[in-house]
Amino acid sequence: MPISTPALVVLTPGQAFERGTIDRRDVGPNDVLIDIAYAGICHSDIHQAREEWGRAIFPMVPGHEIAGIVREVGAKVTKHAVGDRVGIGCFVDSCRECENCLAGEEQFCLKGNVATYNGRQYDGSETYGGYSTLIVADENYVLRIPDGIPLDAAAPLLCAGITTYSPLRHWNAGPGTRVAVIGMGGLGHMAVQIAHAMGAHVTVLSRTLAKQDEGLALGADEYFATADPSTLKSLRNRFDLIINTVSADIDVDRYLSTLRLDGALVFVGLPEKPQRFRVFSLTGARRSIAGSNIGGIRETQEMLDFCADHRIASVIETITADDVTGAYDRVVRGDVRYRFVIDTGTIPAATVPAV
Repeated sequence: MPISTPALVVLTPGQAFERGTIDRRDVGPNDVLIDIAYAGICHSDIHQAREEWGRAIFPMVPGHEIAGIVREVGAKVTKHAVGDRVGIGCFVDSCRECENCLAGEEQFCLKGNVATYNGRQYDGSETYGGYSTLIVADENYVLRIPDGIPLDAAAPLLCAGITTYSPLRHWNAGPGTRVAVIGMGGLGHMAVQIAHAMGAHVTVLSRTLAKQDEGLALGADEYFATADPSTLKSLRNRFDLIINTVSADIDVDRYLSTLRLDGALVFVGLPEKPQRFRVFSLTGARRSIAGSNIGGIRETQEMLDFCADHRIASVIETITADDVTGAYDRVVRGDVRYRFVIDTGTIPAATVPAV
């Protein structure tokens, strides 16, 4: 029988959240039932709940930064046990057969992975995310959260953490490399901490110096304000890798000029408009423009273990269910240090409508 659980639901694009109930599937032999403790708010939640990335599925329950405790496991589960601290990120299934899945790159599943919310299972049923109190997922898509990371601060690692860890690892950030991070927000503050822990020299490129002290405290070696046109000119041929975490348009050519020979500018933020650049900005020093999109299950677990080993966690502001609609507006204004996390224990209400 389906399992009903309280949730925060948005019924139509841009509407305020309402308390409701959703049905989770019964626990199958390979499934894990998780009591959700915390759910992070990612900017992509806002884009999808407001239908800014194209047609979405409503009613919607967002949330792909999920941390909680295992309540029940199916008969064939071997990776998790009742009482374990676990998390779920941006997807809850993949085809498991294509070359990318077999290589541990399920985020690039050729069939298309099953998004944690605003998606459909392969049987056609809608997926609902972490702004709820329970979730059921296949054990192979559930991550172990190390004891050294508090559950609330761990939740954003399931998206913001792996989104920045993956390109830093792929482009070999480490001792002797110079890494620049564009933006000091939910993604940027994670990129700074992780790149620093990897041993790279880290520079933040932010529009202003408003967050300079915080950036340096998190591990940045240098911090520059890019609102001054002369700043990037003074940084020519300086970096091996730039991680662009912002969703706003940037002057791609100016940033490319700050890369050394064979340097790469990697987009993890998602601007709505096409970005433009001159090919000469690449050919002059064999530079590259690339993009990166979260990580596979194996790499996500590696990231969680790395963060625990290096005492890295997201800087968060914990909020209640009543604060979520307002928190969306604050994220858009950049008014958060640095990630909102919902205490999902505040979601249940005495009487809730079903959806």
